[in-house]
Amino acid sequence: MNEILEAIKKSAVAIKALIETGDTGKSDNENSTGDTQLKLDIQSDIIIEDLFAQVASVKAIVSEEQDEIKNVNADGEYLIAYDPLDGSSLVDVNLSVGSIFGIYKNDFTGDNLVAAVYVVFGPRVELVIATDEVKMYRLLNGDFHFMQKIVLNPKGNLKAPGSTQSCWPDHHKKMVDDIFNDGYRLRYSGGMVPDLHQILLKGGGLFSYPGTSDRPKGKLRQLFEVFPFAYVYEQAGGAAIDGHQRVLDIKTEHIHDTSPCFFGSNVEINRVLEVYKEHAK
Repeated sequence: MNEILEAIKKSAVAIKALIETGDTGKSDNENSTGDTQLKLDIQSDIIIEDLFAQVASVKAIVSEEQDEIKNVNADGEYLIAYDPLDGSSLVDVNLSVGSIFGIYKNDFTGDNLVAAVYVVFGPRVELVIATDEVKMYRLLNGDFHFMQKIVLNPKGNLKAPGSTQSCWPDHHKKMVDDIFNDGYRLRYSGGMVPDLHQILLKGGGLFSYPGTSDRPKGKLRQLFEVFPFAYVYEQAGGAAIDGHQRVLDIKTEHIHDTSPCFFGSNVEINRVLEVYKEHAK
């Protein structure tokens, strides 16, 4: 596991430099889900793939930017699914973005996730590693230094509501309105990594990306985004659900499957369960 974490740290340093100097324009390519790839997406993907190819314990990798799983080392133990640069379209307006990594054994499913890592590229570069606990590191003078453990409070006061609001189900809209009426503060940049990172560091709250009329199964991808952050939130003392069940219990049929998702501290997650139980699938 340590050599995987070291590869991720090296990728973060390289991607930091890429963000600072790279071309933020669009490429001529689309990824497997039809999103136009930015040049930064492609270059970040290459950086990470090349580093994982050198790690003997990595058996296979799959990227959000690729169509299929790539075998790396036949004798490897770990499988890694990653989003090389989540929120890359925000780079040209100088907002925070990130990289997300899910580390699996045996198969790419939620119940086989054994660790999760994400990197925030903002005014400071921060790395969060979730194993049996959640620890944050900061890039200082070229090296990552431990800063703190992350533990969520039972209840928070932030709300980050994602997806197209005009497509929200009525019960979801009412829930969000009620939450704000109860004094929660809006914190939403459109970047999954910085928004979820903020809730974690501020002690709690709720990030939501529901199923909608245009995307009934949500937009965020299970292996690369939803499962890794679900693992982080659970290890930090919070929870992650799809509105009805634990996210990590969701079955994955295809590497690019998506899911509705809610991440937060326990009071907020229980509130979602209460609302959504009246609107069963």
